Amino acid sequence: MKQTGKWIAVGALAALLGGSVVNAAPPGTLPFGVYDPDGDFSGDRQVVIEHLFLPWEDVYLPSLNDADAYAMERERALLVTLEPWTWSRSERNTAQYLRRGIENGTYDANMKAVCDVLATLKSQVTLRFAHEMDDRSGQFIWAGWEPRTYINAYRHMIDVCRASAPNISVMWSPLGDGEMARYYPGDDYADIIGLTVFGLQAWDRAKYGHDRSFDEIFGPRYERAAAFGKPIAVAELGFVGDQAYVDMWNNAVRQEKPQYPNLVGVSYFNQPEVYPWPEGFGTPDWRVKNQVLK
Repeated sequence: MKQTGKWIAVGALAALLGGSVVNAAPPGTLPFGVYDPDGDFSGDRQVVIEHLFLPWEDVYLPSLNDADAYAMERERALLVTLEPWTWSRSERNTAQYLRRGIENGTYDANMKAVCDVLATLKSQVTLRFAHEMDDRSGQFIWAGWEPRTYINAYRHMIDVCRASAPNISVMWSPLGDGEMARYYPGDDYADIIGLTVFGLQAWDRAKYGHDRSFDEIFGPRYERAAAFGKPIAVAELGFVGDQAYVDMWNNAVRQEKPQYPNLVGVSYFNQPEVYPWPEGFGTPDWRVKNQVLK
């Protein structure tokens, strides 16, 4: 496991950058989290979850301790999305290489190295591993596998992690579309279910002919997830459009509603999109300071 690369556990080191927006959380009472590399929410006391993203290769693991201190100072729990690849350009970034490496134990050391550190953190930690496995866009090398292959790989990696960090929670986190149930790893491997919800007004109008609401996108995904009887969170949330569109979403995402009894929180993805949307819709900038388009 390389620990000398340039990559750090981004998201909770905003204190080093300096935040600029205070009290930016949407109105409501649902617990609210952020992935916030710019530090826009660094002074917002409504934020109770600090979301991190890191690969399991070429990552500087001691940065997790910095993230832990940042979260503890702000009384936030940690949601750690661990992506099983390297963010560097490498021949290792293929689905075949990853599958073979998990099956033959090559990557056990990578998972153990991360989870050895997670076990030492003082914050409450939830691990979100190999998310959106039901996505078919080609963004992730662990997505779109044959379901049993994915489930076996996921369970093995979670077993390795729990051996090092038995007190963490585990979030199984599909995109939430129709095939998600095929990838369910079993009740013992999902303490909470995380879903993804992004609203892009230009996409809505081009593909659906109207501005879709948060409920229109989230509702069907919630119903699929609720079948498993687990707590449910929105692990990644973003919305971009004109003022009316942003206001509509902003006023909906943290509301506790009777149709979502298992919904326990939402986490905003406060960064520009990293993978282009199809058909020329580009990379939306989900950051709260840029989400309103003129």
